[in-house]
Amino acid sequence: MISVDNIAVEFSGATLFNNVSFVINENDKIALMGKNGAGKSTMMKIIAGVQNATKGNIRYPKEAVIAYLPQHLLTDDNCTVFEEASKAFGHIAAMQQEMDQLNTALETRTDYESEEYMNIIQKVTDLGEKFYAIEEVNYDAEIEKALQGLGFKREDFTRPTSEFSGGWRMRIELAKILLQKPDLILLDEPTNHVDIESVIWLEDFLINKAKAVIVISHDKAFIDNITNRTIEVTMGRIYDYKANYSHYLQLREDRRAHQIKAYQEQQKFIADTKDFIERFKGTYSKTNQVNSRERMLEKLQIIEIDEIDNSALKLRFPPSMRSGDYPVLAKGLSKSYGEHIVFKDADLSISRGEKVSFVGRNGEGKSTMIKAIMGEIDFEGECTLGHNAKVGYFAQNQASLLDPGLTVFQTVDEVAKGDIRTQIKNILGQFMFSGDDIDKKVSVLSGGEKTRLAMVKLLLEPVNVLILDEPTNHLDIRSKDVLKEALLAFDGTLILVSHDRDFLQGLSQKVFEFKDKRVIEHFETIDEFLIRNRIENLKQIDLKS
Repeated sequence: MISVDNIAVEFSGATLFNNVSFVINENDKIALMGKNGAGKSTMMKIIAGVQNATKGNIRYPKEAVIAYLPQHLLTDDNCTVFEEASKAFGHIAAMQQEMDQLNTALETRTDYESEEYMNIIQKVTDLGEKFYAIEEVNYDAEIEKALQGLGFKREDFTRPTSEFSGGWRMRIELAKILLQKPDLILLDEPTNHVDIESVIWLEDFLINKAKAVIVISHDKAFIDNITNRTIEVTMGRIYDYKANYSHYLQLREDRRAHQIKAYQEQQKFIADTKDFIERFKGTYSKTNQVNSRERMLEKLQIIEIDEIDNSALKLRFPPSMRSGDYPVLAKGLSKSYGEHIVFKDADLSISRGEKVSFVGRNGEGKSTMIKAIMGEIDFEGECTLGHNAKVGYFAQNQASLLDPGLTVFQTVDEVAKGDIRTQIKNILGQFMFSGDDIDKKVSVLSGGEKTRLAMVKLLLEPVNVLILDEPTNHLDIRSKDVLKEALLAFDGTLILVSHDRDFLQGLSQKVFEFKDKRVIEHFETIDEFLIRNRIENLKQIDLKS
């Protein structure tokens, strides 16, 4: 059991949260929720021991192992993938090395009666008890299973980590954490940059093999599947629910309804009390009662109504001219990089108004296909955009294409047309730009802020074909809901690449699966595809374990 005792954090005189306490039990699977800026990541860093609280402390059992996966990390570029993952067992190798050094010292020393000699014997004994109590494990096999489960192929094991993107490096770090079998796993947005199959594998691991887990995630399906408890950070305090995310949302609404009712009753009481004081002030016979009520008002603690994300804003893509019957057509499309074949002889036929998903493991060619459709790369075969196709394209690097000299407001204002211009501030607020943020230059924004701004800009452009490549990686749940509502109402053609199952569900009627250098067309909804493939993948996991 791990205990968080009266934690408080202050930044520049402002209190982020105050006197927060809760207990993490052995098999708790906790979703740490709250709006952006509420302090979720800060709380996780304090529990992980990488940041200090202003006051309060964390109490751990003596031998507790805490593993923390931050949103951003770097691995050692001098190692191969397998060598980096092997560091999960570095403490065991270090124990063996220390025992060898101590035993060598005992063999060479002759001061058998000295206190120092006895101390070395005691150290060897203590270390030996720990070392030989560790369960015998085929560490290489465990490393292979973890890496393959997270999407690495066997031929990747000997490649240097420097050849991999940040998302793949995150998977290496995640593999190291899982291999340590810690008492508590802390995960900050673990599903960003991870494909659907790897998310399914991770879910199975966390549910069936992990001990305690605390996770911050904007992937509603992921947190619903793995958690049994939700801790909400809001307005400097926490609310603790013995429920998964979806049930927590219902309970939170009930709580807020009670708060509103209590607040309204309190405000009526205050108004009535003030009215009594004004009426009888100066009346000798009522002096004690007036004074008593004045003191009562001074001591009264005003009921606060919790902040709540307001997702009432509905966005619709502005109207665009009608495209031809087939906005996207490809026949016999092949792409290779040297001897590496990405896909071969792919055929695509996407009709006007059709919404389709590209799915498959990372590296199977989804983004490459999109680049071929957009004419950004050379390829073999045919690939054309249809008559009057006006494409809105959100690439994974879309943020880098914004004009750094414009402000946030100017970036959106230059594409907004008609009545929507009167709502620019509200729209930006839905994507977490508020107050002075709208006057910031693009050049000073973080990567996540630029991604959100690029998404707002796209939402306001008149297009009839939308191609979105991992659009939700830096969006919170509220922003994703706004985007999803807009896409559901969009009457044009949609091609969507995403690993976020909750976001995908209900959005497409056809699936193109990228697998084993082929592009396979499935005439089923994304919901049907995900249900079928979850079963298949869990069977594969059972065979591997």
